[in-house]
Amino acid sequence: MSVIDLKPVDQILDQIGREPHKLIPILQAVQTQYGYLPQEALESICGRTTITPSQIMGVSTFYSQFRFKPVGQHIVRLCNGTACHVKGAEKVYQSLRRVLAIPEGDDTDPQGVFTVEKVACLGCCTLAPAVQIDEITYGHQTPESVERMLSDFMNASKKTGRGRKGIGLTQFAGQDGEIRIGLGSCCQARGSGLLHQSLLQSVEDLKIRATIKSVGCVGMCHQTPLVEIVKPDGRSFLYAQVEPKDARGILERHFEQDDLIIRWGHKAANWLDSLIEARPHEPVTRYSIDVRDKPVKAFLDKQINIATEHCGNISPVDLSEYLHKGGFNALKKCLTGMDPDQVIEFIRESGLRGRGGAGFLTGQKWRLVQLTKDDLKYIVCNGDEGDPGAFMDRMLLESYPLRVLEGMIIAAWAVGAHQGYLYIRAEYPLAVKRVREALAVCYEHGYLGKDILGSGFDLDLQIMEGAGAFVCGEETALLASIEGQRGMPRFRPPYPAEKGLFGKPTLVNNVETFCTVSWIIRQGAEAFGRLGTSSSAGAKVFALAGKVARGGLIEVPMGITIKEIVEEIGGGVADGRTFKAVQIGGPSGGCIPASMSHLGVDYEELAHAGAIMGSGGLVVLDDTDCMVDIARYFLEFTQDQSCGKCTPCRIGTRRMLEILERLCQGTASRSDLDELKELAISIKRSSLCGLGQTAPNPVLSTLEFFGDEYEAHLEGRCPAGKCTALITYSINDRCIGCTLCAQHCPVNAIKMKPYERHIIDIRTCIRCGGCKTICPVDAVEVK
Repeated sequence: MSVIDLKPVDQILDQIGREPHKLIPILQAVQTQYGYLPQEALESICGRTTITPSQIMGVSTFYSQFRFKPVGQHIVRLCNGTACHVKGAEKVYQSLRRVLAIPEGDDTDPQGVFTVEKVACLGCCTLAPAVQIDEITYGHQTPESVERMLSDFMNASKKTGRGRKGIGLTQFAGQDGEIRIGLGSCCQARGSGLLHQSLLQSVEDLKIRATIKSVGCVGMCHQTPLVEIVKPDGRSFLYAQVEPKDARGILERHFEQDDLIIRWGHKAANWLDSLIEARPHEPVTRYSIDVRDKPVKAFLDKQINIATEHCGNISPVDLSEYLHKGGFNALKKCLTGMDPDQVIEFIRESGLRGRGGAGFLTGQKWRLVQLTKDDLKYIVCNGDEGDPGAFMDRMLLESYPLRVLEGMIIAAWAVGAHQGYLYIRAEYPLAVKRVREALAVCYEHGYLGKDILGSGFDLDLQIMEGAGAFVCGEETALLASIEGQRGMPRFRPPYPAEKGLFGKPTLVNNVETFCTVSWIIRQGAEAFGRLGTSSSAGAKVFALAGKVARGGLIEVPMGITIKEIVEEIGGGVADGRTFKAVQIGGPSGGCIPASMSHLGVDYEELAHAGAIMGSGGLVVLDDTDCMVDIARYFLEFTQDQSCGKCTPCRIGTRRMLEILERLCQGTASRSDLDELKELAISIKRSSLCGLGQTAPNPVLSTLEFFGDEYEAHLEGRCPAGKCTALITYSINDRCIGCTLCAQHCPVNAIKMKPYERHIIDIRTCIRCGGCKTICPVDAVEVK
């Protein structure tokens, strides 16, 4: 046993503090230092602070982020969100374990290089299935691509040290225009990081006087990496799905090189490369797209940019550009021309409802906090976007951190709060990084701190990183987490507006709500109220993902129909399959069948259909998705994430999950269905917080709209061919004996017989589907 150096513990305590409410950041720093939480380090914390052993054990065992044994050199996080689940994340997970030869019951390979773990959601739903290795995300993984992904990561780490580093925002100044590239998490997972490096090198080689600018999310995740060339006269040229090798060609097309020798030298080099590689010349114009192109127009035309204002053309933390686009004008208007009562009334008149949960009226919530008399009040931004299948908060925090902060400052001034927190999931490292940079910029230029803009108003904001607990999306659980406690919901009343963080009045809103505030102040309450419906004003940001052709981040007016979102904006279901349903609202939401796609997306209509809007995750399902499996997946998630405080949620969801597992295994009885519905209704009525009260929604909605699939499972059939216990794989007479299935079978369930019909050993087969995917003649059948 090696002796652990405890000097870093003292340094951590000196830097973070020794108060009990600092416990979670302390544990996070200790784990960053050692890779896990050594017993000696935990004892050292107790000896150097007033934090007790019971507090440490209670907190560290509650949050999934914390580990108590050494891990590998690199952490491989497999996303288990809804979009990833329906696109085969479990098969990728099993493949990771096989390739790395991880022993049963362990999570680290024998060499101690990789530790594999599942996470609720990485927020890269359009790249499903997604895998994050350290801070590098890989999208669209399959069981067959796992080895290639691991090899790519190791090679990149050796060459560039990319393993634990992010992408910088280096720029070249110039007068010849701008070269815009998105460097959000989804973009980087699709290769924009490497493309960015190629652009930087090409600009230097070609001596182009243009600015390379990192911009926020464009929304068209299905088209990334995107490059936009903007000339000084305003002309714009957009390129989609660009590869690093084509960066130079795109720049040569739009920027003249002064040096004739350089220009012709590069043309000759390109010609020689194509000659040596024996490949035909492919013009870079093949990447070119236009906003007038039918698919692009369909994706963009119905959208309204409010929270996502200036999407795709503003650098996330560039204060001068933000000011040029009207940034902080709303704050100045409030501080110099309005009083707090007027601001709150302005927000109330707009009809803005909290963009998450049940959609409580924002102005009314602000008023409650304002009217509560106390010398100290807090403001909190809820960025704990834990819904699997949702990535709106991540994209907004990465793309528009200054706008989020402006909304928070306005709200804090209106309600009288002088201290606050941004609670952000630790699984969103780029969002944390961008917000941290934005905070520094605001403090430096007088938008935060003492006497903001000479108004006499003081406000201090800081980041609190979540430690992996979905229940912390519930505001009282979130406040408990900031206080350094287990994230367990509290009985209400009193509500946080009256008694919240550290017992003080607290305003809690989510990211999108704060991101919308400045637009309303600048454009007017009536302008916002005219959008949407009479009861659900404005626009809403959605994460459109799953089995849809054009996935991405969209912002649409309230009241738009599901059909318009899926078929017009999203381009319909991908791969020629049939649209079956949308799952909306995450684990607290429900499944709306395609036959009800005429429903408008607003709070009331979705509630009547047995779903909720939630934070805005919208996952499209097709005819290959089993609705019983979807219900089981969500119950498994909520049961795992239950804080355990109340019996209905802790025990009830477990009993529901057991019934759903029996259904998926073909061993359920008729009485199980009756009990499942009774439990669901009882849990909704008697659970303490929103997690338990809404946990049965996916089950109740699928029982109502897809009851025939439950009946089929009682008979031992899975109509979608998804539940592995109820299906078998076989090879029919179309087999041409190409041996591809045998070569790719991970468990050698198919013997290689060249030019003969192959046979699957069903006793060995793990039903991974690899043979069906690889077969060139569709000879593999699923029964």
